Amino acid sequence: MESIIAAKATDISKLERTGAHSHIRGLGLDDKLETRPNSQGMVGQLKARKAAGVIVKVIKQGKISGRAIMMAGAPGTGKTAIAMAMSQELGDVPFTSIAASEVFSLEISKTESLTQAFRRSIGVRIKEESEVIEGEVVEIQIDRSVTGVGPKTGKLTVKTTDMETIYDLGQKMIASLTKEKVMAGDVIQIDKSTGRITRLGRSFTRARDFDATGPDVKFVQCPDGELQTRKEIVHLVSLHEIDVINSRQQGFLALFSGETGEIKSEVREQINQKISEWCEEGKAEIVPGVLFIDEIHMLDMECFSFLNRALEDTMAPVVIMASNRGMSRIRGTNYQSPHGVPIDFLDRLLIISTQAYSEDDIRQILKIRCDEEEVDMTEDALAVLTKVATETSLRYAIHLISTGHLVAQKRQSAKVDVVDIKRVYSLFLDEARSVQYLKDYQDEYMYNEIAPSQGEKMAVDSF
Repeated sequence: MESIIAAKATDISKLERTGAHSHIRGLGLDDKLETRPNSQGMVGQLKARKAAGVIVKVIKQGKISGRAIMMAGAPGTGKTAIAMAMSQELGDVPFTSIAASEVFSLEISKTESLTQAFRRSIGVRIKEESEVIEGEVVEIQIDRSVTGVGPKTGKLTVKTTDMETIYDLGQKMIASLTKEKVMAGDVIQIDKSTGRITRLGRSFTRARDFDATGPDVKFVQCPDGELQTRKEIVHLVSLHEIDVINSRQQGFLALFSGETGEIKSEVREQINQKISEWCEEGKAEIVPGVLFIDEIHMLDMECFSFLNRALEDTMAPVVIMASNRGMSRIRGTNYQSPHGVPIDFLDRLLIISTQAYSEDDIRQILKIRCDEEEVDMTEDALAVLTKVATETSLRYAIHLISTGHLVAQKRQSAKVDVVDIKRVYSLFLDEARSVQYLKDYQDEYMYNEIAPSQGEKMAVDSF
C-alpha cells in the first residue's frame, strides 16, 4: 500500500513540464564574480557569464538604466540560457522576455508594442502604512443560532507576550478565518482597513503539541508589544499594469482580458507625473528592470529609431538583446550591417560574445539535461550522443534524449544505450541530412520547376 502511495506521489510531482532551460538556476558565479566551470546548470561560456554577472550586480545596485546589451553568437551557444540565468539572479527585479517578431501585430502599432514591453520592465515599489493586529490566537468561539438560520457571531481571543484582547467577530471575519483555516496556536495578522487575514505560521509555544504537523508547517515567535501596530507594506507593480488599470473602464480586471490595445500617451504622462510626485514624497520608488528581446535582427528601421529615443528616457529599463546573425540585411532595407542592426544603434550597445562549446562542455550539458529529464543513460550512449552533437548541433542531440528514452522503454530497458541512440538518429533527421535529402529528391516535390524571380528573391533576402 505504501509503495502505491509513493508511486502516485511521484507521478504527481512529474506533472511539471520540463522546459528547454528549466535546468538553469543562475549564472554559476561566486561572491567575487569568478565563474565556476559547471555550476547552477551553466557550463562553459566563462567570459560571457562573468560579463553578465557584472551587469547583474550593477542592475541590483540600481546604478544603470537605459543601457543596452547585445549577446551575439552562433545558434546553440547559450545566449538565451545566459539571459534566463540573469533573470534567476535578479530575483524580484522586473524581467520581461519577448521575441522581436511579437512586435509586429495588426491590432497595435510597433512602437506601442515596444512601449508596453518597456513599461512592463519598469517596476514601481509603492510604500504605504496600515494598521494591523498581529498576535497569537488563543481561542476562536463561533456561535450559531439554534434554528441554524440567521447570522453567525463569535469572539476571537488574540495575545502577544505583553497583552491579551478579545474581539467580536462579524460574518465576514468568520468566513475569512474559516477560509484561512485559522486555529488556536496560529500567529495571524489582520489588516484593519481591509479585514484581510494572513496566517503567518504556528507559534513556537505549540511546537510540542501532540497534533500531527506536516513538514511544511512554519513555526514563528509570538509577537511582543502592542497588538495593534502600524506596519509599512510594500507593493511592487509594473508601469504597464498601472497604465492598463487607468486606461480601461473595468479597472484591474483589464489585466486578465488579454490584449490591452493602444494606450493614450496622455494617460502615461499623467501616471509618470503622479509617480514622480510619489517618489519625491517618499511614497514610491522606481525599480528599473530588464527587457530581453530575442532575435533582435527581426526588427526594422522604425523599431530601431524608436529604441534609440526610448533608451535615452529617464525611466528606461536595461535592454538585453540577442542575435545569431552575422553580416545581414537590416529588415525592410537593402543595406547590410553586422547582426542586422544599424551601425548607429550598434554603437550604443555593450556586446557580449558567446563562443562554440567544446566537446567536454557538450558532454556536461547533455549529462545535465539527462538529469533534468530523469533519463538514465549509459556512458557509452552519452559518448555517442556527444559525438552526434559535435557533428550536428547541440539542440538536435538534446532532442534525442527523450526520444531515446522512449525507445529504451519499448525494449523494456531502464537505461538508454547506444542502440537506442542509433535508432532515434536513423528515425529523425538533423538539418544537414534533411537538406541533403531535399537535394537528392528535389524532382519528386511539388513546384520544384518554378524558379523565383529576381524581385521575389530580393524580398526573401530582405528578411
